[in-house]
Amino acid sequence: MSFTAPASHLPDLAGKTRVVGLGASAGGLEALEQFLSNVPAHSGLAYVVVQHLDPTHKAMLAELLQRSTAMPVREALERMRVEPDVVYVIPPNTELTVINGLLRLAPPAQPRGMRLPIDVLFSSLARDQGEGAVGVVLSGMGSDGTLGLQAIKTQGGLTLAQQPASAQFDSMPRSAIEADAADIVVLPGEMPQRILLVAATKQAASSAAAGEGDGGSPSLSAVLKLLWERSKHDLTLYKPSTLTRRIERRVAVHGLASMADYEAFLRQNPQELDLLFKEMLIGVTSFFRDPLVWAELKSSLALALAMRPGQDTHLRAWVVGCSTGEEAYSLAMVLKEVVTELPQPGECKLQIFATDLSADAIAVARRGYYPAAITVDVGPERLARFFTARGEGFQINKEIRETVLFAQHDVILDPPFTRLDILSCRNLMIYFSAALQRRLIPLFHYSLRPGGLLLLGGSETVGRSQALFGPLSAKARLYRRGDNAASAVDFPVNRRSSVRMHAQEPTVSNPSHQPANLQPLADQLLLQRFSPPAVLVNESGDIVYVSGRTGKYLEPAAGKANWNIHVMAQPGIRTQVAGALRRTLQDRKPVELPGLRLEGETQGIVDVTVQVVDEPKALGGMVMIVFRDVPSSAAGARKRRKTAGQVDAGASDELLRSQEEIRALREEMRASEEELQASNEELQSTNEELQSANEELTTSKEEAQSMNEELQTINTELQSKLDDLALAQSDMQNLLNSTDIATLFLDSALNVRRFTEKITRIVHLREGDIGRPLSELASTLNYPELHADSKETLRTLAVSEKQISATDGHWFMVRIMPYRTLTNVIQGVVITFIDITAAKQLEDRLRKA
Repeated sequence: MSFTAPASHLPDLAGKTRVVGLGASAGGLEALEQFLSNVPAHSGLAYVVVQHLDPTHKAMLAELLQRSTAMPVREALERMRVEPDVVYVIPPNTELTVINGLLRLAPPAQPRGMRLPIDVLFSSLARDQGEGAVGVVLSGMGSDGTLGLQAIKTQGGLTLAQQPASAQFDSMPRSAIEADAADIVVLPGEMPQRILLVAATKQAASSAAAGEGDGGSPSLSAVLKLLWERSKHDLTLYKPSTLTRRIERRVAVHGLASMADYEAFLRQNPQELDLLFKEMLIGVTSFFRDPLVWAELKSSLALALAMRPGQDTHLRAWVVGCSTGEEAYSLAMVLKEVVTELPQPGECKLQIFATDLSADAIAVARRGYYPAAITVDVGPERLARFFTARGEGFQINKEIRETVLFAQHDVILDPPFTRLDILSCRNLMIYFSAALQRRLIPLFHYSLRPGGLLLLGGSETVGRSQALFGPLSAKARLYRRGDNAASAVDFPVNRRSSVRMHAQEPTVSNPSHQPANLQPLADQLLLQRFSPPAVLVNESGDIVYVSGRTGKYLEPAAGKANWNIHVMAQPGIRTQVAGALRRTLQDRKPVELPGLRLEGETQGIVDVTVQVVDEPKALGGMVMIVFRDVPSSAAGARKRRKTAGQVDAGASDELLRSQEEIRALREEMRASEEELQASNEELQSTNEELQSANEELTTSKEEAQSMNEELQTINTELQSKLDDLALAQSDMQNLLNSTDIATLFLDSALNVRRFTEKITRIVHLREGDIGRPLSELASTLNYPELHADSKETLRTLAVSEKQISATDGHWFMVRIMPYRTLTNVIQGVVITFIDITAAKQLEDRLRKA
């Protein structure tokens, strides 16, 4: 495919030139040359090349790359403005970034051996150019460039990697591919055309989407429906603009003309839906992002814990949208630091729930292993206290890892964690529609304990729910939960197990406000103030609706979110409620459970009523479970009546129920025993596999160390040979100059390869003329056949000698002979110019005499 996109077709970047960042190691020169040699003329793009260079040697990268492209190749200078159709290369021992369209140079932040200059460049491109950023990873060792490509991809830019099979060193491109950081994987020579094609296609798709209106595109709704059918996640409550941008990127990557074409492509290629779903999940995160916010949070936490009752020593937190875990671990470290400063730090227990929609991100977070680049965000003191250096990165210490529980969770569909002290939801709601944001804030209020802290992103607020939260720091977006109850909490229902979901299909949200109605508002107020807490469950025990505050009786269990009464009920009432649920479903009659005792922090007595719902028909088959607290005086009276022998007529029924519960418990115990036995066998098998894998890793490590030593030896030998070659080159240059003979070396295309100083008096040459054709050179010789004679010598390999006069009266013996290598290969011609003026003058005098 041949395609050239003029600069006018490229999306506007507010007056800045679009930059393509290219990263390669020292062994990636060939790939860089293949890329640049295939860049079409007037592409309108600038190209910034970062290569792993030896900081102690002068770089010749610019001169080497100039042979492969007609574009000027320049070594980057501080504050040099980026211009289109120019190649910029990094100088040795520097870090190169692009800021506001200018090249910025800085000393390396990391010691030699830990530097990641390609990641540094790509990350700056992501910040500076956003969706217009383009990153290319070519041949190289290590994993440099992977994190940078992820940053570009997160901003909606384009990422490319060389096909590993074509790379001299495949570690860098393979790392990018395995991390799902590369949109396009092709040969280096094919990349320029793909970049220009994607840019033009993306512009065309954006124009088409703009013509379809805001968020109402039938193609967008169809794509979201396909995503829902594939992933069972409903993205229709995300902002349409965000969804459209992410889809347009995939449209451009595949070179399609419109979103409608992409819809047809999805139907034919279902695996693309998985890639699109990952594309929708924005994973921008880092340790201690916005340090001032963390300092403010630490100060507020220290004050809150100091004022807390001594017996309340359990801290619970929830990080919503934790991505790869950096923010959750940051919170754990801050909490650990605050708790350590308490008078009795050992008595305080920490539990952090960290959730995200992406299973891949959760897997990374659970490993707790991060690259060396985190030293930019994590200070030396925290790095030494909470991390252990391992390989090329750092491992989270066990004391921090054990305080964080990671789980895949959809905040839109799955039940929330409750009785929290801290809830962090930073830079997530900016991607949600206004309707979803209004729904989540009351839900967060419900999840927090009185006085709990809510931390939002820099561009997020509580909106109209100011009565629910009071600001502690408006700049840090830190709020404290107020005592006012939310007027309406729209609890998420796990639609994957709910009947209602099957009757719905996702459509792009376009919320409209309904007119206020006094009666439903009054009914809601009465239900909230005077009705007892209750839940509505289906036959399986899945909770589909919650009325009132049920946190005293129900609590989400640790692990993957599960909105089921059998899991969420407090241990003191769980068995009785499960038995009552079975009986009421069998007998279709209400079951009363009086005087159940709550355990743990929520001690008390509660009466529970379990009843099948027959009306309305929409709720037919559901079961209502109602909780009524028993005042302490009433509980005491019941106890006295029981002591006095006042046993009611239902005692025998209670005994039967108890026997039934005991049988059920025994069955559950047997089932649990079998499951534990199976789990134990699986763990033993896994342990053996891990031991085997550990032995293999140890062997691989020894082999890698041996290979590293060999590479260091080879590197030393190569450096010695390079020094010898440089010395030989100097000797040859001095020899040529000492002969005082004008000599011109041409390559096979008769372009200038080398020349001596003496030639400059005959042929007008300077250092910048290396590579120029012989036919373009001006000279003082009366020899128009010089080019033709050189071609003839190259063809016949016959030496040519002619006496040629010059315009200044001098005479030269011009000898043209083939240039032979040590292997007897012809690679051009050598032309020597010997001054014979004195001989000619003597010949003239003798002839006249």
